[in-house]
Amino acid sequence: MSAAAPAAASRRRSPLAASEDWWAVWLAGLVMAGAAAGLIDAVPSVGRWSALPTEAFAGRAPGLLGLGLGLLGLGALAAQAIAGEGRRHAAAFLPLFLLAVAAHTLANQVGVRAAGVGYAFWALLIGLVIANTGGANTGGAGAGGTPAWLRPALRSELYVKTGLVLLGAEVLFGNVLRLGLPGLFVAWLVTPVVLVCMYRFGVRTLRIGSRPLVMVIAAATSVCGVSAAMAVAAATRARKQELTLAVGMSLIFTVAMMIAMPLAVRAAGIDPVVGAAWIGGTVDATGAVVAAGALLGEQAEQIAAVVKMIQNTLIGLIAFLVAVFWVARVERTGDRKPEAMEIWRRLPKFVIGFAAASLLFSFVLTPTLGAARVAATLDLTSDVRGWLFCLAFVSIGLESSFRDLARHTSGGRPIQLYLAGQTFNLALTLAAAHLAFGGVLFERPPRTDAAAAAPAPPAATTIEHNLATGRDAAALFHTDVGDWRRIAGGGGDGE
Repeated sequence: MSAAAPAAASRRRSPLAASEDWWAVWLAGLVMAGAAAGLIDAVPSVGRWSALPTEAFAGRAPGLLGLGLGLLGLGALAAQAIAGEGRRHAAAFLPLFLLAVAAHTLANQVGVRAAGVGYAFWALLIGLVIANTGGANTGGAGAGGTPAWLRPALRSELYVKTGLVLLGAEVLFGNVLRLGLPGLFVAWLVTPVVLVCMYRFGVRTLRIGSRPLVMVIAAATSVCGVSAAMAVAAATRARKQELTLAVGMSLIFTVAMMIAMPLAVRAAGIDPVVGAAWIGGTVDATGAVVAAGALLGEQAEQIAAVVKMIQNTLIGLIAFLVAVFWVARVERTGDRKPEAMEIWRRLPKFVIGFAAASLLFSFVLTPTLGAARVAATLDLTSDVRGWLFCLAFVSIGLESSFRDLARHTSGGRPIQLYLAGQTFNLALTLAAAHLAFGGVLFERPPRTDAAAAAPAPPAATTIEHNLATGRDAAALFHTDVGDWRRIAGGGGDGE
């Protein structure tokens, strides 16, 4: 049988059985069903360590091996159905999983976690280093150092899309109104305005040739960094190098803003409540938002987290609207408007899975199982999602070259777009935070008894405060934060 035979066979079968998008939905569904039914009661992880990396694996190696084998089985099932490459995928997967474990290990050093340098950074870096070192490779497209035998496991899009469907379950509609109108005003007013303005500025003013790159940078800046960048990259079919560039900028500036913004709030004498909303609407990663808000006090920490949580709920809607816009406008050929069935055929199906997971957990499982049980289930699915995202970033790094990344920098215009967009985002969010939390449009949140009893910590940098309190500033999404239910003020009620 020729090499093209499995691909030709997959095209003859129903997309429900042969499409990578649909398999992302099926795999995520299996994980969610297993967690909700109690078949998955724990997801192994790498522990924290201080002096020696071996501290991270005390009693954890058997669990991690089981996790690797479980993910291998799921991936091999999809690879066999999509392209008839289940055995090749299985043979290459465990080395890839070991690289993901290495990324988590580097990210879990206590000082590194306090600085907010999470697994996404280390996974990309490990992949890029391997891909751009060593001799020439004849195994196909990509950089020369990636072994040809490892390539069957490099299914970054499958890992990303499956993780994004799991992410949809973490967006609970029932919590949106509970989080309050001021937070909705800041997050939902500023985010779409910044997204649209950045896209138009990048395409029309800076004339960046790649529209997917522009949209991915705009989403990372306006919504919530890495998670939004991954969702929009999948929706626009952006190249891996474009996602790498956007994620890299987001990760670097997230750490810088986590350190600088609490200092700026204090130096300028901004009301801590307003400053917290400002931080929540502009700092990209949820862990960094919580860490920066905590430096302004407990009440500020909760307000910053709530604003970011509300912003996180826009990921699915933004990805869906961007996907429809891409199919109907950007990829349209000629003057004829695409028909509804054509839009459906070309629409990335993981977006449908994201929405379905959110609706299922919001309106079926929460009333049926109870909010506490759903929250416990999300603790498990979010851990699996984190491993999938880590595998995706390692794969993207292994498939990228510095030469290709340099070509996508377009003479520095992507960084100009990010800086201009983030500056606009900072100004607009500060104005919105003042209107919403400063007593102009809504009543100013009263100072809580807990905030009065526990005033803001003494002047220090965010990283110093993180180290002193053992905080994890590297979490990408709100459910990645260890005590996310307490921070959101929901107790055991869900998010």
